[in-house]
Amino acid sequence: MSQGVRTRPEGSGQPLNEAYDTALLDLDGVVYAGGNAIAHAVDSLAAARAGGMRLAYVTNNALRTPDTVAEHLTELGIPTGADDVITSAQAVARLISEQVPAGARVLVIGGEGLRVALRERGLEPVESADDDPAAVVQGFGGPDLPWGRFAEASYAVARGVPWFASNTDLTIPSGRGIAPGNGAAVEVVRIATGAEPQVAGKPLPPMHRETILRTGAERPLVVGDRLDTDIEGAFNGGVDSILVLTGVTDGAQLLAAPPRHRPTYVDADLRGLLTGQPEITPEGDGFRCGGWTAAAGADRLELDGDGAPLDGLRALCAAAWTAAGDGSCELDGGKALARLGLENGHRAGH
Repeated sequence: MSQGVRTRPEGSGQPLNEAYDTALLDLDGVVYAGGNAIAHAVDSLAAARAGGMRLAYVTNNALRTPDTVAEHLTELGIPTGADDVITSAQAVARLISEQVPAGARVLVIGGEGLRVALRERGLEPVESADDDPAAVVQGFGGPDLPWGRFAEASYAVARGVPWFASNTDLTIPSGRGIAPGNGAAVEVVRIATGAEPQVAGKPLPPMHRETILRTGAERPLVVGDRLDTDIEGAFNGGVDSILVLTGVTDGAQLLAAPPRHRPTYVDADLRGLLTGQPEITPEGDGFRCGGWTAAAGADRLELDGDGAPLDGLRALCAAAWTAAGDGSCELDGGKALARLGLENGHRAGH
């Protein structure tokens, strides 16, 4: 096992909103889904802010502008200013501005969020590969983005124009389920051209840099629902994270997480910001959390006890991650998750 590999979620004797100065919150799947606030989000964020924690909203979705996102959050009952929102459009615009001349033209395949971010950096958004762009940038354009926009990007990229992507999330949560994300659209252009874009969004360093530059956070806590963007981004940035189980990640995916996808803390929803986190302690051949003990058997994870399902999941994480070391756990945890009521994507509750 490599030194520093996380083998269990950590405990915290302090409420997290007191232990960290800034929450770097993902939006889709954490604060809202399909435009509607997730249960407990509004009240939990208000309480965290009242306790002195700064709230910053960090999203890989490049479609909307910070102003629009802030207005939406405020309408949901979460007072937010545009300066509290950091998007992958801003991160990729900064990345482009560092590689092309001031005032350069950039072919935009996406929404208004990209155009506003490019103008903020002194760049000129254009719509055609024939407009002599110095770069191509691709970001989530929503379900109504015309197919012809991918062709426009492909024409420019095939001519050797540098290609940038705000992010490569393959999926995005919606009120109706999981939908294709910008990563799926990026794949279309990749298949057509054989090229590879420079990517700015989570989990890559440009997004973390943009977030820290804009927030000035000294003790940040990343709050997310995705292992491969939010949690990996925190890992790459060397900061702590909490996974909330209100979005795309379920119990089975969490148990199988490799080291870069293992969060510091696990909780059901944003109420976890307002509490301490329980300790997971060794017991016999396994681990205890609350009323549960979990251990790795020959071919499956074993769970015994009773109590809050979330404590059982935390204990299972310790057993699975310890068994996996610096790899991914391949033990069957289905029976244990079913006992907790967390099979088939069901979420953990308090």
